Amino acid sequence: SDPKEQVSMSVHGGLFISVEGIDGVGKSTQISALVEHLTAAGREVVHTFEPGGTELGQEIRHLLLHRKGDVAPRAEALLYAADRAHHVATKIRPALERGAVVVTDRYLDSSVAYQGAGRALDSAEVRALSMFAVENLLPDLTVLLDLPAEQALARRAKTGQEPDRLEREKVEFFEAVRQAYLEMAAREPERWLVIDASASIEVMQEQIRDRVKQLLAR
Repeated sequence: SDPKEQVSMSVHGGLFISVEGIDGVGKSTQISALVEHLTAAGREVVHTFEPGGTELGQEIRHLLLHRKGDVAPRAEALLYAADRAHHVATKIRPALERGAVVVTDRYLDSSVAYQGAGRALDSAEVRALSMFAVENLLPDLTVLLDLPAEQALARRAKTGQEPDRLEREKVEFFEAVRQAYLEMAAREPERWLVIDASASIEVMQEQIRDRVKQLLAR
């Protein structure tokens, strides 16, 4: 990958972890367990999410997920990028610079997968837009919780939560998103950790902790 991108991963003193996957794979559970584990080990941990991890982001999240009517695909991509630019500038980068571990539920790979595969925009353009928004800041580790879309949707249905605009999409949409994630992970194996999300919560958490431990020991 581009050496400019590599540089920005290691210049900060903290550790930047993103957790990705389609809805229903168990991201929240794994993130909570990891945050608890790292906090207990004496680390400063900043737990955040996209879209909506800042006050401005909350307003953008509302526009994206809860307003009535469609959002044009390019407008949608730009709104996600605006949320991300503000998120990185005001929350993520300052935390990394003071040596914290930042764990975010979704980051720029979500945009590439959802807007790229799902919305038929060019994936490379969506990624370039996000890289501009975050000044090339990539996570040190991206954990992908992988599950076939049908299984993920069946899990999601069991929760009984009211789906938002994005969650009402068809199973084919989520399977396309899943495949996009797997392709990205295959292209950048050093950054990604792909976990079979049909495994037990404990097994998944152990795999994540092992990789994080290696990174913290660098």
